[in-house]
Parts: sequence; structure tokens; C-alpha cells
Amino acid sequence: MSDEIVQLTEKLLAYNGLFMKFYQEGRETGVKPDFHEVIKPFANEVKEITEQWNRAMKKWLSETNHKHLHLKQIEMTSEHIDQLSIQSFFPETSKTRFLNTNRTVEYFLLEILKEVEK
Repeated sequence: MSDEIVQLTEKLLAYNGLFMKFYQEGRETGVKPDFHEVIKPFANEVKEITEQWNRAMKKWLSETNHKHLHLKQIEMTSEHIDQLSIQSFFPETSKTRFLNTNRTVEYFLLEILKEVEK
């Protein structure tokens, strides 16, 4: 169980890094990729991993006791990841909001890795 969570969390961290890369490239070039050929398949791929992670985390949380991890955080992080997977391709997305959400996701995912390794 823990191995699956670590693997999925690390995948989501990698995606979170990609979101930042895509966002910065879009801001620099102003170019938006094709929605149906690039954005939608990428967002669907991320959503699939996010859903697997969400299920694994809920199961893990119900089986273990953690003071600092809560179900609501899992839900919010999943929502943020889904939003970022699409917003990262749109340079007109609010920079402050995008960066804050990206950092929030990264922080929470890193906290999960710390908790799992305990």
C-alpha cells in the first residue's frame, strides 16, 4: 500500500513540475497548444493518476492514524491537480493564483511522502 502511494505521489510531483514548465513556456511564447490533440489527452492522463492516488490515499488514511493529514486535503489537492493540468497550457491564467496552487500541491505531496516514510 505504501509503495503504491509513494509511486503515485512521486508521479503527481513530476506532473506538478510539468505544469510549471508548460505554464512558463506558454507565458514566454504566448502559444496555446491544440486542445483536443495536446491538452485534453494530457489532462485525462493526469486525471487517471490523480483518481488512483485519491483512492489509495483514502484507503490508507482510513487504515492509519495521522494528525496532520485529512480527507479534505486529499480532495482539495486532487481538484487543484486537475485544474493545473489544464490551466498550465493557458498563459492568461493568473500567475499568482497558478503559482500559489502549484506550491500548495507540491507542499502537500511532499508532506505525504514524509508521512509514508515514517
